[in-house]
Amino acid sequence: MASFNLLYLPGDGIGPEVMAEVEKIVAWFNAEGIARFETDRGLVGGSAYDAHGKAVSDADMAKAQAADAVLFGAVGGPKWDKVPYDVRPEAGLLRLRKDLGLFANLRPAICYPALADASSLKRNVVEGLDILIVRELTGGVYFGEPKTITDLGNGQKRGIDTQVYDTFEIERIARVAFDLAKTRRNKVSSAEKRNVMKTGVLWNEIVTRVHKDEYASVQLEHVLADNCAMQLVRWPKQYDVIVTDNLFGDVLSDVAAMLTGSLGMLPSASLGAPDAKSKRRKSLYEPVHGSAPDIAGTGAANPIAMIASFGMALRYSLGLGEWADKLDAAISAVLAQGLRTKDIAGDLPANANTTQMGAAILKELQKVA
Repeated sequence: MASFNLLYLPGDGIGPEVMAEVEKIVAWFNAEGIARFETDRGLVGGSAYDAHGKAVSDADMAKAQAADAVLFGAVGGPKWDKVPYDVRPEAGLLRLRKDLGLFANLRPAICYPALADASSLKRNVVEGLDILIVRELTGGVYFGEPKTITDLGNGQKRGIDTQVYDTFEIERIARVAFDLAKTRRNKVSSAEKRNVMKTGVLWNEIVTRVHKDEYASVQLEHVLADNCAMQLVRWPKQYDVIVTDNLFGDVLSDVAAMLTGSLGMLPSASLGAPDAKSKRRKSLYEPVHGSAPDIAGTGAANPIAMIASFGMALRYSLGLGEWADKLDAAISAVLAQGLRTKDIAGDLPANANTTQMGAAILKELQKVA
């Protein structure tokens, strides 16, 4: 029986509530002998700040380094709005990404048929949607230097953020996108702004070369990032895998997320480079939604994105792709039965809370054991 180490970092707000539903599924996997999961937990975000004065402790970072996969809930809330910038709740996630070397963020946007009417777009535009945005996560304008605000006097200030990319950063994210496309519909759309940005010119050049030299059998198209955003709300099913930089990936993945009707439906994965010996990648899995402090403790949180994030861990880190498929099918089956938390209920009243939705998904999964 395969054995894995999982680290739970539930975080703040609804994070602990949705993580609890994943923990029940993991416990069932252990009880059924499907796999053996050794689990540990730590603090991140505001809860870590309250306990340690920082957004994630060194001890919990060490646990993350040793884990086969990290499951992350959500961080932040009004309680911590005035804490120092370098220890704000979001700094915990940024440290995890940086210290684990998580350069590739995978954001699927899937519209289940039962939820097509929950989207703000027409059913025929989104029904059956299945695209994947591959975002470079550790470079670009969020990390480039200099990054300053300078007082120019006379009431004037100047803010500077620097967009920086090196060849190797573009090569490795391009390879992730092409490899994933080969397991899907064999098409990659590379989004940048080569018309106005030198980093876009380099991005286009490097992606083109990697494609020609290593992935010529995969279809490649180049698209300007602003046009890509427009096309996502016009006819998103034209895309399969979209690869883009940190800034545009941040924007485009949120656009794609809302095509499905709710952030509460969408998982994500952040992956590092393969280890030279074990070939294992450091990895972190998290729902796209935030900590939603306004509904924390009310039972209204949708656990599907967190459960689906565990499904991505099964697929990309734990070698249990068959069970990832079964978990996806269980989610789809529950939605087809009409179970809805508040965020996906539309004009009708919600008929399930957090624990009821989690229990229904586990029940469906148990049918195929």
